[in-house]
Order: sequence, then C-alpha cells, then structure tokens
Amino acid sequence: VLIGIAEETRVVVVILFERGYLQIRNNVPVTVKKAAKSKPTIPQIIGTPVIAADGIPFDPAEIYVAGQFEIFARVSCGTAVVDGFRKECELCAARDQIRVALTSRSAFKDKSLSDGEWNKMIHTRFKTGAGFGRAGKEDSGTWERRKKMDDQWYIRYNGAQEGLNFSLRLGLTSFKHVGVFPEQSSNWEYIYKQTRTLVEKAEAEGKPKPKVLNLFAYTGAASLAAKAAGADVTHLDSVRQVVTWARGNMEASRLDNIRWIVEDALKFARREAKRGNTYQGIILDPPAYGHGPDGEKWKLDECLNEMLQCVAAILAPQDSFMVLNLYSNGYSAVLGETIVKQAFCMKTAYKSLDFGELVLRDSYGKNLPLSVFVRLAR
Repeated sequence: VLIGIAEETRVVVVILFERGYLQIRNNVPVTVKKAAKSKPTIPQIIGTPVIAADGIPFDPAEIYVAGQFEIFARVSCGTAVVDGFRKECELCAARDQIRVALTSRSAFKDKSLSDGEWNKMIHTRFKTGAGFGRAGKEDSGTWERRKKMDDQWYIRYNGAQEGLNFSLRLGLTSFKHVGVFPEQSSNWEYIYKQTRTLVEKAEAEGKPKPKVLNLFAYTGAASLAAKAAGADVTHLDSVRQVVTWARGNMEASRLDNIRWIVEDALKFARREAKRGNTYQGIILDPPAYGHGPDGEKWKLDECLNEMLQCVAAILAPQDSFMVLNLYSNGYSAVLGETIVKQAFCMKTAYKSLDFGELVLRDSYGKNLPLSVFVRLAR
C-alpha cells in the first residue's frame, strides 16, 4: 500500500511539473502559471499544496540547479561532462579549466555537440570497466587522458552567502569520482544557512556551539560548510583514505577542529542513540552499496529505514535540521519524503520539510538529474 501511495503521488508531481509548476532562476524555484489545455484529472491550484488521493496535502517537489558549477556542452549517448570548475581554480596549474567526461545513466541521448567537438574539449574520459552495471560495481573503470593534466588539482567554492567558501582537492580515482559532486552546492548553501541560524541563536543565549554530524561524509564539502558557519562538526566515513582527503580539504580551506571518525555509519548511529547523544544538525548521503571498515555490509534498500530511525533518535527535537541525499535511481523525491516522515513519525512540530531533485544544467539548457534530497528543519 505504501508503495502504491508513493507511486501515485509521484505521478501528481510529474503532472505539476509538465504543466509548468516551477522554473529555476538563479537557484530559486519560481512559480509559473500556464493555461491548461484541458481540465486536469486531479484538482489543483498552481502554487498551493495539492491534495493527494489519500486526502493529505503535500507540497510539490522542488528542483535546484547547482549555481557556481556548470556542465559544459553535451549530454549525449549516456555521457555527461562536468565542466571542471572555471576560474575558481586558482591553483589549477596554468589552466582555466579541466574538463572531465563521466558516464551517467540519466543522460539524454540527443547530441548538442559532435563527437569531434566533444573529444577536442575534454582532458580525460572515464571508461567503465567490466563490472559496470552490476550491483556495487557501477563505478569501476579507468581514465583515458586526452590532454596533459595533473593527477590532482584544487577548486575554490565561493558560495552565495557571505562566509561560505572553502577549497577542495580534486583528483582522478579508480571508482570514477573526482572528489566533489557539484550539484550538492544547493545542500551546502542550505547547511550553511541553517547552521548559521543555530550558531547565532546559541551565541545570543550563551549556549555551546551547535553540533553537526555528517554521515557517509566523503571528502567533506558539507562538513566544511557546517564548519565555516561555526558549528562543532563530526565527520564520519568508513574509508580511511577518504577521511584523510577530507582533512586535507579542511587544511586547504584554513579551517580546523573537525572531529574525524573512520567507522561504519549505522553502527555509530546505533551507539549514539543508546548513549542518548544528540546533534543539532545531521547530514547523510548514503551510497546504494558499501562496506564498513570491519566488513560491515551496507545496502540502501535494507538499511535506510533503520538508519533514519537512529537519526530521528539523535536529532535534537528543537532547533535542529537534517539533510538526506539519495543517489540511487530507484528513489524518487516523494518516496524520500515518505520514508523520512515514517522514520520520524512526525510527532514533534517542524518548521519545514522540503524535498526535490538536484540537477546540473549544461550550456544548452539541459538539466541532468543526479540526486534527490529531503530537508527537515525543526
């Protein structure tokens, strides 16, 4: 029954979007009214909550475009390019740009540039290995270099809010990632804003700094956003090399005093819940598959519900926020919202519950959907 409701409400969101519910202008969703060609089958007033089949009102999902980062040129034949970060990279040798071609299952098939133009543009392309397409093996492969470039380089993120800026080291890895997911900049902005509000309130009331926990924290951009806002940050990932990478990003950003933990995220959350520890901010960006440092197995479909229940137990009931990001193609934004509501039981009041998609937009106006998010503020 739950799956049926989720699928039904997802159809509602699609109808709203196709009818022109919102556009994106400078990272801000803007309500747009369009004349309907025929009477809609679901009662709706553009710009207000929609009544779903079960009679419960919900807000349509939002779409956010990464602002400072751009993807260049083409989304074609399963290949997308992440334009590597224009003149923000002052430490990027003598180059203004490094362009990295990555595979993406969600890419469009029509071409905006020819293969010849595409190949002239990129510095390197990721070639998927034999395991691509198998569970847990989607990101295996090798890099094919087409131009001279360094193995590692830096970028500087200068956010839309004063004080939100940090440096990230990028590099070519055997698992396709380069050290940043640029579409996440929308989440960084949200984390910084929420954290600054909590920090300012704590300072005014003479209370300790708010504590922010980043689970599945990768190379730490979200941790740096929270730290730049003034929080007491705990960064957790199960891969020691990635935590070392994140520490280097902190040092390059001239920040300090982040707490580093190499551990299985679910095991840590269970223990914190038993101890009664709480955090004012919790960020989690779980993979579809993964392993803890001691061989613990993580499968998103099997573990996400328990993880969110633990998060609900350790998130402070007031003056707190949570950000959930999901990359798995099987999860819609509406389903993510449903799972969060179920895990938190929504017994306590909350200020906002937002959900939607994060995308990159290329220079031809195409949006490449990359993840879904749910953001809860109390």
